[in-house]
Parts: sequence; C-alpha cells; structure tokens
Amino acid sequence: MKIILPVKTTVLLAAAAALLLSALSPGVVLQAAGEKRVVDVITVSEVITPPIGEYIVKSIRQAAESGTEAIVIQLDTPGGLDLSMRDIIKECLNATVPVVVYVSPSGARAASAGVLITISAHVAAMAPGTNIGAAHPVAMGIGKADETMMEKVENDAVAYGRGIAEQKGRNADWIEEAIRKSVSVTAEEALKLKVIDLVAADMADLLVKIDGREVKLAAGSKTLKTKGAELNRKEMGFREKVLITISNPNIAFILFLLGLAGLYFEFSSPGVVLPGIIGAISLILAFFAFQTLPVNYAGILLILLAVALFIAEIKVVSHGVLTMGGVVSLALGSIMLFESPDPALRVSWSVLVPTVAIVSLFFAGVISIAVRAQMRRVATGSEGMIGVLGEAASAVHEKGKVLIRGEYWNAFSKAPIEKGKKVQVVDVKGLNIEVEERS
Repeated sequence: MKIILPVKTTVLLAAAAALLLSALSPGVVLQAAGEKRVVDVITVSEVITPPIGEYIVKSIRQAAESGTEAIVIQLDTPGGLDLSMRDIIKECLNATVPVVVYVSPSGARAASAGVLITISAHVAAMAPGTNIGAAHPVAMGIGKADETMMEKVENDAVAYGRGIAEQKGRNADWIEEAIRKSVSVTAEEALKLKVIDLVAADMADLLVKIDGREVKLAAGSKTLKTKGAELNRKEMGFREKVLITISNPNIAFILFLLGLAGLYFEFSSPGVVLPGIIGAISLILAFFAFQTLPVNYAGILLILLAVALFIAEIKVVSHGVLTMGGVVSLALGSIMLFESPDPALRVSWSVLVPTVAIVSLFFAGVISIAVRAQMRRVATGSEGMIGVLGEAASAVHEKGKVLIRGEYWNAFSKAPIEKGKKVQVVDVKGLNIEVEERS
C-alpha cells in the first residue's frame, strides 16, 4: 500500500532533512556554499623581548585553534633576546597551522634574531626594499663575555641556525655566514641565495603567490589556499601593549629613576603619600622590565649608591661633595644599566642625558630644601626664645622682669642689668628666662 503525501508536506520533510544533514556535516555544506577562507595577520615591529615572544606564540596557537588557513607574521625587527627568539622558533617548527613570515613593508629588516625567526617559518617572504642578515650572537642580549665563551655561543648559534635551515630546505651555508660574519642581503639577493621562498610586493600579492604551495606541518602536509582569503588583522590586546611598552629600555630606565625619586621624596617628606605610591608602582614595573632585558647589575648598584649619597648629603655637611658624587654615580650607572651592543636594547642618549639631568636637579632641589629647613632657627617653643632681644622692665639680677615680644617674663641674669637696658635671652628654665645685657 503506497502512502502519497501532499506536495507541501514533502517539501517540508525535504527541508528538515537538509537541516539535519547540515547539522551532522557542517563542513560539507559550508564548502558547497563557498566557504570563506581566513588568514590571520599580526604585525611585529619591535625588538624581540619576552612580551613579544609571548604575543607571537599565543597568536600562532589561537590561529591553530580557530582553523585559519594560515597566519602571517609581518616582521620588522632589529633583533632581540636569544631566549625569546627560541620560544618563537619552537612554536613555528611545531605549529599545526602554516606560519608565514613576511618581512615588510619596504624599508623593514629582519636582523639578528629576526633572521632565524624568518627561516623557521613554513613560508619565508620579503617585500622589495627590505633586508635580512647580521645574525651574530652579540646582538642577542648575551652581554660581554670572554673569547672562549663567545666562541661557544657563536658555535651554538651556528649549529642552531644550520639545523633550522636544513629542516626547511634553505641555504644553511649563508645562515652560517650571517651568524659568523654578520652578512646582510637584500630581498632579491635572499631569494637568489634560497634564504627565502619569495618576494611579494604587498599582502595581496603574498596571498596570491603562496596559494597552492604545499607546506609540511607537524601533523602532516597541507596545501595553502590563500587566494582571495579574508585577512583577519589581529591587534595586540591592552595587556600585550603595556608589557611591550614597559619592556622598552628607555621606558624601563625612566620608570626606575621615577620610582627612586618618588620614594626618596616620600621618605624625606613623610605624609605626602602620592609620590610614594607613584614611586612604588614605577619601581615594580621597572623591575619587571629588567627581567626581560640584559641588565648590568653594576649599573643598578651605582644608581642606588647615588640615591644613598643624596640622602647622606642631608645628614652630613659636605658642602656639595656628596651631591656631586651622587650625580656622577647616577650618570655612570645609567650608562652601564643595560649591557648589550645592540642599540635597541640600550637606553638612547637622547633619553639618558635629559633624564639624568632632570633627576639630578630634582634630588639637588629636595636636598637644598631639606638643608635649609634644618639650618633655619626654631621659631616656636622654648628653643625659639633663645637669642631673642627684649627690654628690661625692671632691674634684673637674681630676679626681675623683662619685656619679650610684647610679653612680660620672669628673668634673672649673672650680672646686674638696669631698667630699660636691651637684653637677650640666653637660656630658658621653666617659666624663668636667663638674659644678658646687649648694647
């Protein structure tokens, strides 16, 4: 027996079946409908520090979780710290999403740590007018070292760089030269040397050129489908921006001196409160930044010595010698604070000189106020009476009356004083004062 359903009912059942299928296999339906592919893009134009490393690693993991076609790191960096660089490279080598490092825009560079980050990507690209190289480990935040240690560090960097290049099929010999001899090449030269995979004029050109390229991921191979993909430019969050800002050597230096100045002002003038709060917060932020930078602790000690000398100036009369010593110690400590041959990891002279000058003037001003306050004669109480001039209201010897500041006081003196004579207070004993005659 055949059951014939009305046309309307049949249409409704077909629609329900379609909805069920879409719920069971959404990927198939979306593809059939022309699924839009997405490529994440992040921009890195700072020194490679722990906050930058954390930001890049997090962005790669988020791209993998969201299922994007690829993530593009638009890179422009002078280099950075070795440990942060290695964290980024580990994430690139083990990523489950294609990582594309694109050195751009024109005028950008991938120097020092940026070289190894670029070659660790699944696709390494550069824009015209960019350069890559100068990867000698002295620019990786290792500071000063003896010849033997430097040789060990250099050999380790060479082995590390060659390993990455060989794994990615890139020119390992050139990578070794970039590390040992600090060689640098243009985008076009890097392409000829097989250091990078391609040169792209802009982001749109990049997506077209990498389309159809097969890359090897940790989980297997994948063919990129980036032509016409939607760009998802991911901006740094507030937290990342704050951490990256305070990790700048110039900002860290200013925060450190501001913190010391604030605490010094609070201790020299207790009860003001606000300078102490600002100083404490600034010092905490500065010490956080110091954890991410190649700090020379001799520089920190010299700056602390400067503060100690400024404090001593208030307690000891040195006629400015301690203050001058503090200024010299502050200047030397500031110059030595960050130990790195890389200018990007040191305090710039344009920041150092005016900051040291302003802070020195601040300390000198506070010291001057404090010294003047200490030297100022007490104007109240019994101590404030000593040295005050008055007039004998009666004859004074063993006892008598004197007029001081419009008030009559019981007075005595070692030598007789006639009525009407000028007198000066030499001591206060309870309610009686000792005076002597003044001409």
